[in-house]
Amino acid sequence: MKKMNKAIATASLLAMTAIPVAAFAQDVPQATKIPDSTLVQSQTQVKVVPGTLGQITDFVNDQTGKFITVKGRGLAPADQSEMILAITKDTKIVDAKGNKVALKTIIDEQKAIKAFYSPNITKSMPARGTALTLVVQDQMFTAMDGTVTEIRENGIFVQGTNIYSGHEDSIVLHFADKTQLIDQNGKAITTTDIQKGMTVRAFYGPAVMMSLPAQSTANYVVVNTDITETPSKEAPGTNGVITNISEDKITVVGHPLEQGGTNYIFLRVDEETQIVDETGKALTKGELKADQRVIAYYPEIMIMIYPAQSRADKIVVQSAETPKIEGTVQGSDFATEGQVYVNVGSDASKDNDVILNIVEDTVIIPTLDGDTTLRAGMKIVAYHSPMMTRSLPGITNAEFVIVTDDQDVVTPR
Repeated sequence: MKKMNKAIATASLLAMTAIPVAAFAQDVPQATKIPDSTLVQSQTQVKVVPGTLGQITDFVNDQTGKFITVKGRGLAPADQSEMILAITKDTKIVDAKGNKVALKTIIDEQKAIKAFYSPNITKSMPARGTALTLVVQDQMFTAMDGTVTEIRENGIFVQGTNIYSGHEDSIVLHFADKTQLIDQNGKAITTTDIQKGMTVRAFYGPAVMMSLPAQSTANYVVVNTDITETPSKEAPGTNGVITNISEDKITVVGHPLEQGGTNYIFLRVDEETQIVDETGKALTKGELKADQRVIAYYPEIMIMIYPAQSRADKIVVQSAETPKIEGTVQGSDFATEGQVYVNVGSDASKDNDVILNIVEDTVIIPTLDGDTTLRAGMKIVAYHSPMMTRSLPGITNAEFVIVTDDQDVVTPR
């Protein structure tokens, strides 16, 4: 009798999540899908809703409401790879068997989920909507945006960025019978369609062989098969951050590419500029934002003033995030050689202050005729590594530092 009651309770709960169950059909091969936008279950038509398979990368709970950011891949070609979803009292959060799961557990344990949401979403990047159901997955995975640098007998060697940690990584991905390969348009492809130089978003795991390089089995790979418009290896460029957007111009600060470029440049963005994400998906000029990580390519001919000026041939928007602080450099006993103490916010509080390690790769952009040596009194904007110590003040590596004002520099004794 107890087993029967338990079965009835489970069936009732699964009935409550009928819409996402129908949406699971979006994961089946294209050939087996029903061609229209509905599925039939027990003689009842159930509308398919969009969904995203991934991990929660951000959680906000304030006076405006409760929101999560889910990043991964769309369950169908037209679905979003990243969504900001409002969690309401009507949002159901369950595991694959229909048992309720606490949202805090999903976030703390970094569990993979299928997030189903209302089709009414914004046109922003990422899009925003309302979560209908979150279904916790039994297995974990991770993912990388990168470039195929080598074709191997049963797989590919990919170098790129982990979309969840933001760290640069490389891995050999092996293909199994269950590995799904699709192109940027959602069309199924085969391993023979993949070429060196193509960009991919690859999902793999949970098992990863900790060899050099690491190896794993890919379970889902989105391949941008169009490499004809990629700039030549000789095209100069800058790998960095958009620090400012003004009408049709952007300012990029970062590392010059090996084949050439500059660490500080104004770029004009026009109709001929190719704008894509790391998977090769086309983006619009309106989707470019300040503080975005990008790789910007431009012609060799530049207006050699300070900063340099040119036209952007191609902009690749990166998924990695680079945290930013603004404040004043101060003298402090906490900072040792190779470090600077930053009064974040230039206020009386020390709770949010940061110590920046100035490493070999740190790019420092001085004021006109200014000094690249950071001194007390300078006002700066600094982009730094996502990794920071939990000490007070926190310590992290500076990537790009822009001196905005050096009028109050303290002359050392």
